[in-house]
Amino acid sequence: MREITENKEYPGYLLKCNEHLKLDSGKSISNFQIAYQTYGKLNEKKDNAILICHALTGDQFPAEESPITKKNGWWDLMVGPDRPIDTNKYFVICSNVLGGCVGTTGPNDINPETSKIYGLDFPTITIRDMVRVQKILIDELKIIKLVSVIGGSMGAMQVLQWAATYPESVKSIISVAGSLKHSAQNIAFDEAGRQSIMLDPKWHNGQYLDKDDKPENGLSVARMIAHITYLSEKAFQNKFGRNLQEKKDLSFGFGIDFQVESYLRYQGRSFVDRFDANSYLYMTRAMDYFDVSEDIQKNKEEIINNEVRFLVLSFTSDWLFPTKESKEIVSLLNSIGSNVSFAEVVSDRGHDSFLLDEPQFFRVSEGFLKGIK
Repeated sequence: MREITENKEYPGYLLKCNEHLKLDSGKSISNFQIAYQTYGKLNEKKDNAILICHALTGDQFPAEESPITKKNGWWDLMVGPDRPIDTNKYFVICSNVLGGCVGTTGPNDINPETSKIYGLDFPTITIRDMVRVQKILIDELKIIKLVSVIGGSMGAMQVLQWAATYPESVKSIISVAGSLKHSAQNIAFDEAGRQSIMLDPKWHNGQYLDKDDKPENGLSVARMIAHITYLSEKAFQNKFGRNLQEKKDLSFGFGIDFQVESYLRYQGRSFVDRFDANSYLYMTRAMDYFDVSEDIQKNKEEIINNEVRFLVLSFTSDWLFPTKESKEIVSLLNSIGSNVSFAEVVSDRGHDSFLLDEPQFFRVSEGFLKGIK
């Protein structure tokens, strides 16, 4: 049985699913829920819907004011009235991913089998599992075919998985700053972040919520490590250089001397207020396991027969998901005869460019969507 209700914890909705969901690991979860938000209106034909897939530290609030940060949503520049994803025209859906910590079932929730917090008893998940849950939501909303599925970074992984697994359900795909699979370098960064969490004495082998003693230091350092990868060298240099933080001379100690140090510590501190440490472990592991190449090859006839259109976008200064990885997506899609467009956006702001004010990115995305009938 499935039931849609208002989300009492966060604005938006909950889809409660009283059923078993088998995961790629072979394990299952039951009585799970999906937290989501919508923008715009679904038309009578239900053919104006777009699904937004969020990145690692995102949530279901891409537009308007976020109830979590009290700031503009993480993609407010992209989603809204008269914006590239125009909510005057489209019905926009965004859900918190499986394993997340903003309402969708994850490791900080209660295991219905034991009536205790899952912790590490939560089964390992994959990007395919996340998409499987999103498809349940789209089916429950009785949307037969989405105008587009759009996302950047980890969101781009979900986007490509949608095309590979459910090509009959999408007209188009926009993959932003993504790849066919996680690189060895990115797996290494993820592992450094996970180790910083798991080596925090307050992690308590994943059962910190039972002890009301969260591994804030470990999660903060994980965020700092990751945040370094989101910006380019030039972005760091332009923003901070070697400027000192509210002082004229070096302290000759290990406190904060440089502005960039203060910035990273702020990023770490603010992150622990809105994110769960175990969710960070599970979601980074899902990214590590991601490799959609075989699924695309296996389902190439369905992709072609359903005439799925692709737009692949990259940014010149993105070294986390560099342009060469987007070109690998294009090459594979070309090899199966799909309809694919590619654009490399000039930006010196690194991987985070897809979240920032980049007019070329907006123009290309909006123009592509206008061509989807």
